[in-house]
Amino acid sequence: MASIRSIGRRPRLQDIIAHVADFIARHGIWAGPIVGVLAFGESLAIVGLLIPATTLMLAVGGLIGAGLVEAVPVVLGTIVGAVIGDWVSYEVGRRIGHRAYYRWPLNRHRGTVAKTRLFFRRYGFVSILFGRFLGPIRATVPLVAGIMGMGPRPFQIANILSAIFWAPSLLVPGYIAARSMGPIEQLNEGHIAAFGLGMTVMTFAGMGIAGWVLGGGKRRERVAR
Repeated sequence: MASIRSIGRRPRLQDIIAHVADFIARHGIWAGPIVGVLAFGESLAIVGLLIPATTLMLAVGGLIGAGLVEAVPVVLGTIVGAVIGDWVSYEVGRRIGHRAYYRWPLNRHRGTVAKTRLFFRRYGFVSILFGRFLGPIRATVPLVAGIMGMGPRPFQIANILSAIFWAPSLLVPGYIAARSMGPIEQLNEGHIAAFGLGMTVMTFAGMGIAGWVLGGGKRRERVAR
């Protein structure tokens, strides 16, 4: 009966995450390319808001901790995908320029774009280094950097350094959680739920930091006036 009810039902996010994690566990050789594509998608402007790559990579960290997946290909895939994704977003912004603000999809996310512009104006190079860790604005920082004319060399230096630190930060929580559970054959629903909870905490922490930073910038502007 359960399978009959599932016919025609839209898959839930946790179901998708569980299926992808299970596929990676069974076909470990594809782990690097898969997480690379996920990191690429999450790093694209706006598109990244729709892809649950961080949650999936948290689960992949658990697979690494369980000994089901090799760490090196996953870390390298994540770094390469993240670097290329931010690079593409930057180049799109550099080529289209300020017209991008008034086109779809940015015109549907004006609040996020405004926060990102403020963040980039205040912190420049540093915004590329740390923007990747701030959930609310992560997917638009490289695009805004391109629109606002940041030079290619400093952008790429910040982009690569940021990706090198970002990749392990996504994998380590799941790795630690899996190691603390002891040897396991595969991730079950309880493990995925635990990883999802950890990702939720990390996301809210990133949102809190972003809100504090952006709020601080606004307060400083009011004081200056």
